[in-house]
Amino acid sequence: MADFRKWLFAFAVLALMLGAFTANAQIPGGGSSVVCNISPANPTIVSVENITALVGDFVLICSGGTPTPVGQIIPQDNVTLTLNQNITSRLLTGGYIDALLTIDEPFPTAALGGTPHPLFGTTAQQVVGSPTGQTVCFSVQSAIPGNASSPSGCNVMKGTYNPATFLFSGSPYDPSNPAASSQDTQVSNIFVAHATSNPGQVTWLGVPIDAPGTAGTRVIRMTNIRANACAAGLSGGLVPTQINAFVSFNGGQNVVVSQSQQTLAYVQQGLIVSSTTSTFVQCTNLNSGGGGPGGNFGSTPKAGIPTFAVKLTEGYAAAFKRQTAAFATITDTNNQTAPGSAQNIVGLNYNSESGFEPTGNAPGALGTASQGDRFLLVFNNVGTGVNLWVPQFVALAGGLPNPGNGGAINPGPANGWTGGWLQLVGTASDLNGNVSSLAPSATATFVPGANGFLASNPFPAPTAPATALPPAFYNAVQLTGSGSNVFTAVYEVENADPSAIETATIPVGVAFISNTPNNLPAPGTSTVTVSMAPLSTVNTASASDPIPRWCNKSSAINAFKINLCTCNLLFPFVTNISGFDTGIAIANTSLDTTYGVAAQNGNVTLNFYGSVPGTPAPAPITPQTTSATVNAGTELLFTLSSGGDHGIQAEVGFTGYIIAVANFQFCHGFAFISDLGAQKLAEGYLAIELDTPQWSAAGTLGIGATRTGIINENQGH
Repeated sequence: MADFRKWLFAFAVLALMLGAFTANAQIPGGGSSVVCNISPANPTIVSVENITALVGDFVLICSGGTPTPVGQIIPQDNVTLTLNQNITSRLLTGGYIDALLTIDEPFPTAALGGTPHPLFGTTAQQVVGSPTGQTVCFSVQSAIPGNASSPSGCNVMKGTYNPATFLFSGSPYDPSNPAASSQDTQVSNIFVAHATSNPGQVTWLGVPIDAPGTAGTRVIRMTNIRANACAAGLSGGLVPTQINAFVSFNGGQNVVVSQSQQTLAYVQQGLIVSSTTSTFVQCTNLNSGGGGPGGNFGSTPKAGIPTFAVKLTEGYAAAFKRQTAAFATITDTNNQTAPGSAQNIVGLNYNSESGFEPTGNAPGALGTASQGDRFLLVFNNVGTGVNLWVPQFVALAGGLPNPGNGGAINPGPANGWTGGWLQLVGTASDLNGNVSSLAPSATATFVPGANGFLASNPFPAPTAPATALPPAFYNAVQLTGSGSNVFTAVYEVENADPSAIETATIPVGVAFISNTPNNLPAPGTSTVTVSMAPLSTVNTASASDPIPRWCNKSSAINAFKINLCTCNLLFPFVTNISGFDTGIAIANTSLDTTYGVAAQNGNVTLNFYGSVPGTPAPAPITPQTTSATVNAGTELLFTLSSGGDHGIQAEVGFTGYIIAVANFQFCHGFAFISDLGAQKLAEGYLAIELDTPQWSAAGTLGIGATRTGIINENQGH
């Protein structure tokens, strides 16, 4: 009995399979199904910071079915694509969205400098409608308002397909086909999607799908799909987060998809940020002339030196993208689209922020990004009296920075220069990186080579050949404060090498004039945050927000610090017991006409660490003692037993050590220990200076090995 039940179940399954096969193979009227297989996936890598990441195409290769007889209307289908993230392609007028469906890989008239397609010749194959005024409507239900040449039924195409020939020959999707063009005012082979109530879904309505039969194939490609990679996030494991898509058909033609899901993109970190740090003192001019370190940004040429650097590194090759690819000599005005540089080869990866731009497309209507990748640098807590300078151009390099150039990449093949660069497009912006007015731009020239991308040199030295090393701040630009001690700078990718992981090292010049009586520049630690730009919280498709736009993944890192002008001395042993006494001299040596050091006046605070009679030994700390002002060129003198000048009181019976903090920069100390009257035993020593020596003022040497990190004159004993 059990065996009979097993056979009965098997017969039921077989009957169900045969019924399903019959249903899929036959449609009403005796026609057969068009079977579409997913083409080998072409997922791309997208940046987790990108809200409008251009993902890979969804491609179907279709065969089978019964071709539409000549003169009859081709059946229409609604094609729906659904992603597991929000679709963020640009919204167009009339409820449309910048997501395109192409049939049979339509080829433009001229591409890549006029090279004809080897199969299709130079005939203008691409025909598309857009809400900006093209001559083809989007579906059988709608025509472009105000366009008299647009018929109401322009997607109602008559069948002329010959399955024995290849693709366009005799195809209803070929606008050069006389039979097709004589029967229809326009022939469509590119269709624009409708937005739906589902933010992760688009649909193409009324797409005429002619069955290719058994002798040919039909290629259906969905392109210009942008997705919110920021919401997808980074994977916590070895396999990156995936952006997946699902396709479905319903309508007049029976289309069977063998597998409806495809991976279109993997999400990775696109921007890696690091920064060098520096420490300065309030009482010494910096990059402003007047005897301080560095040059003078106010001079001609600007002769300042970099004081720290911000490094931007690609998380993967081709993470940094320009707005559009360039195929000819162009004058690149702020990296905007140039005539003749449309990206009109469907299915080709241009490694730019723009997507597929059909031939005849109105400028900026379909596929075109608003700008290339931009970077927002926000300098926070910049003290009053401090100015910041950055270069107009920054090289993108695959090599290592040259430490002799302030950390900046030196252009040139020997230094790893890839031919790419960033350009400063805004010296001030809001905190989202929106620039109200663009800075002047460079002229870029296409130089054919192994990589075939723009390789012009915007870094020539003023009086030397273009291959010579320029100053670190050639074309230096002063940043404009955005209020509340915040400065911003916005850079844009003018060119990048998609086959290299590149780094932009942006040197930053800090400049100020010392004004210690007014506590200027204001002391404190300044930080920098770096993000892609412009930042946005618009996570769905938009008609007005820029493409690309980004979410903020930045965190603040220290950039530079300005300390008060202090000088810190350690007297490691002093005593006033057992008949001994200690005398101390602290000199303010900032009065100096030989080397042009500015005179500084300030008091001295003495911190006593040790013990006195009647207290536990050792005591953690005895009360501080602060002197009156010690003028430049004078000394503070005292003994433990009797006190001294400038208001210093005696510390009778003290034994231990003293740390003296002088509120002027150049101090030196001497201690003398002896018996009373120095009759039998005496010893003197120089105080140990706890600060970084002045010869490392650029902040690249010594800091970290000293106790205070304050830049001073010399360690000595």
